[in-house]
Amino acid sequence: MKRREFIAFLASAAASSLAARAQQLTPVIGFLWISPPDKHASLLAAFRQGLSETGYVDGQNLAIEHQWVGSRYDQLPAFAADFVQRKVDLIATGNVAAALALKSATSTIPIVVVAGDLVEDGVVASLARPGGNLTGISMMFTELVPKRFELLSELVPGASVIALLVNPNNAHAAGIIGAAQEASRVKGGQLNILKAGSESEIDAAFDFLVQQQAGALLVGHDSFFFARTDQLVALAVRHAVPAIYPQHEFVAAGGLISYGTSVPAAYRQAGIYAGRILKGKKPPDLPVQQPTEFELVLNLKTVKALGLTVPPSILARADEVIE
Repeated sequence: MKRREFIAFLASAAASSLAARAQQLTPVIGFLWISPPDKHASLLAAFRQGLSETGYVDGQNLAIEHQWVGSRYDQLPAFAADFVQRKVDLIATGNVAAALALKSATSTIPIVVVAGDLVEDGVVASLARPGGNLTGISMMFTELVPKRFELLSELVPGASVIALLVNPNNAHAAGIIGAAQEASRVKGGQLNILKAGSESEIDAAFDFLVQQQAGALLVGHDSFFFARTDQLVALAVRHAVPAIYPQHEFVAAGGLISYGTSVPAAYRQAGIYAGRILKGKKPPDLPVQQPTEFELVLNLKTVKALGLTVPPSILARADEVIE
């Protein structure tokens, strides 16, 4: 090899080595989803937004690797172990069951969670001092059920039978059911519990709802239901069932009414937390946050299609009205 060619070879080898080292040094976040990431596009975009606010851009100085569980909840430990084996720098998830599986799989890799009551579910020790290697945003999934029940009863006062749809795989299913049952007892009337953990079970739940002549539907907070927004709204429209949802995305898709917190805002905060941790902050030093703002959204087109009359009290409280 000639001297000039040898120097060029060394330069090329050095450049390749630096590129490989740079690639190795790029932080990797493992994201464990319940449904495919494309079903949560708005949440992933919000998470990336939070990361960008701390200086991290996916695909440039950061890589995000995705895995999704689907209905294979029994495989959560295997998914968690895979991320640990790959030695990712941080793991994020939006599901309590996934968070608990990750917690069991590693005590060293930082974990950021957006889910229900993280203290009650045993994910963290306390809000102020989460402890261990986890932190995140606690979403108050159960606490808002009575308010949704009240709004639905006010909007559909003639509904003597109200159905509640929950995902039996959700760690908060029992709590959501208990809260709805107590609200129903206070208001009077009958509450029917419907359970669905797959697309086909959602279809079956609506068939049963119609058979039971339920006058209204309360949809429980669940990441799988969020991924099936279009299916749930389409079924409610097809069967002319007034339904209240936990997130405004359902109403934007044609649903009747929603009351809850902004989930994208929570994922943005989770992205900020992830970025701060990648920069050296320890999860126990980042208190678990809770939503402080709640929004009531109403779709007047759906109101008209269902032949409902909106009480002035609901219109006055609405943060957004879709016409």
